[in-house]
Amino acid sequence: MKTIAATLAALLLASAAIPAEAATVMRCSHQLPPAHHIAIVVDKWAAEVEKLSEGEIDVQVFGADSLVKANDNILAVAKGDIECAFSLNFQWGKTLPLMNVTLGPYTMSSIEAWKKWPTSEAAAFLEEKLAEKGVKNVVWMFQTNTSVFTSKGKALTKPEDFQGLKMRGLGPAFDRGLAAMGAITVSMPGSEVYQSLSTGVIDAAITDVAAAYSRKYYEVQDHMTVLPVLAAYLHGYVNPDWYEGLSDKAKAALKTAGEEAAGWALEASQEAAAAAPKQLEEKGVVVHIATPEENEAFRAIMQPAFDEGFAEETGEDGKKLLELVKKIQ
Repeated sequence: MKTIAATLAALLLASAAIPAEAATVMRCSHQLPPAHHIAIVVDKWAAEVEKLSEGEIDVQVFGADSLVKANDNILAVAKGDIECAFSLNFQWGKTLPLMNVTLGPYTMSSIEAWKKWPTSEAAAFLEEKLAEKGVKNVVWMFQTNTSVFTSKGKALTKPEDFQGLKMRGLGPAFDRGLAAMGAITVSMPGSEVYQSLSTGVIDAAITDVAAAYSRKYYEVQDHMTVLPVLAAYLHGYVNPDWYEGLSDKAKAALKTAGEEAAGWALEASQEAAAAAPKQLEEKGVVVHIATPEENEAFRAIMQPAFDEGFAEETGEDGKKLLELVKKIQ
């Protein structure tokens, strides 16, 4: 018996000396500042992935362009330089213009539609197209259906106000609408807009109403017009080869955390959008809520211009996607 006990003790000691299997590192890059409501959701999602995977995945979030610049995230993940990144839909630009379907002026502003989005045929169609571009989508995070036209000196309330303005653009199709009103668009990531506004590189911008506050645009712009001109989302994606190397438990953790985070993002975005106008006013901004008549004037010019550009960029795939979007509106 003593021999058996000694042997068991030796085995236990030996097993204790074997190091636990190292967690799989998942470096995630995004451009949002720490205070942004969706940046907070990303952090919550990361913690949920770690919890559900029971430590198999070590999620390391690098925000505010601290790991990879916003415009380089997609390629970095596709090449396998990093495991994960988050991008705004319009950052796909010409690489996958289908991602801009929600930027259609006054096209996807319904919160009810966004509740259905993550499990919709439209989202599944885009996930297939993302896979063709070398990334696997793992989470959809609605960011806004409430935007602001920011400006200095006076509010932008009618199409004529845009004549000759240099503005940050969001992508070819959406920018056609701004150009139709006379604006000159400049392409740049959100992280560069504040500096460009402060130095006069651009005169005005369009952004999420909550981002106008979290990015402190109120320090360089004193008028903001609030309107439901577009809907934007951040989405998280990973390198497919890295993903295939995960255990079934880890894959399930990413799926469940992604579903939960989609709901958290929707809630956080609605709260942020509701609070932002007052927060901006408290910082001295003159906030104007666009009237139905003003929205209709913007829509009448911007929507046809966008539709023409989107059709040219996306062809038959664009037509199919628009039909799928109609199913959830």
